[in-house]
Amino acid sequence: MKSSVIKRSIVLAGHKTSVSLEDAFWRGLKEIAGGRQITLSDLVSTIDSERQHGNLSSAIRLFVLDFHQKQVADLNEGHDGTLRMAKPSVPAYSRLT
Repeated sequence: MKSSVIKRSIVLAGHKTSVSLEDAFWRGLKEIAGGRQITLSDLVSTIDSERQHGNLSSAIRLFVLDFHQKQVADLNEGHDGTLRMAKPSVPAYSRLT
């Protein structure tokens, strides 16, 4: 079985690096950057500078997951004024969302 994890190159602080991500996380990351009208490199640089532990690929996955969980929680909260899901918390990324 072929792995769905693909190694991709990105430039951070003027240096080329690579991250291994599944397509869904890569697409999610690109959508978030586009929605914020910033470059993918700028978003990944911010994630990199804010991460407290783990590798960059893991930090990106956690960021994308947290972003989407917060969107779902916000939608649920808006329907009847009560929060149906606990808001996820990844402190290192609180300034990004």
